[in-house]
Amino acid sequence: MTDFTLHPRLAADSHYVANLSLCQVRLNDDARYSWLVLIPRRDDIREVYELSADDQATMWQEATEIGRRLMAHHDGDKLNLATLGNQVAQLHLHVIVRHQGDAAWPGPVWGQGTPPPYDDTTLSTYLATLRDLLTP
Repeated sequence: MTDFTLHPRLAADSHYVANLSLCQVRLNDDARYSWLVLIPRRDDIREVYELSADDQATMWQEATEIGRRLMAHHDGDKLNLATLGNQVAQLHLHVIVRHQGDAAWPGPVWGQGTPPPYDDTTLSTYLATLRDLLTP
């Protein structure tokens, strides 16, 4: 594994969940959604095509497996997977379970209201749940 430095904005806006074989998994601090962020643990990567072919495949496999597990756990209606990077250039992949009638449905989650952060008790409980979900 190469050196890895997490962008300060990603660190400030999310909570550590786990490290997978390639990606660090973080919970976005917006209690309205089950919203994870996967960051490949590779330095100086801004775009998917900058990853090796093996890393690209691994990132996609990690995202889709996490998405499958989250959808089953939350009985989601739609799984959103996205890389934007307009505000944080470090490559990161959003994995968001959506429900009809959620705060932004059917539009994108970005820019919709003020994200309510997780309270300490809910955060602790949900992080434990996520870690259990990610265990093979």
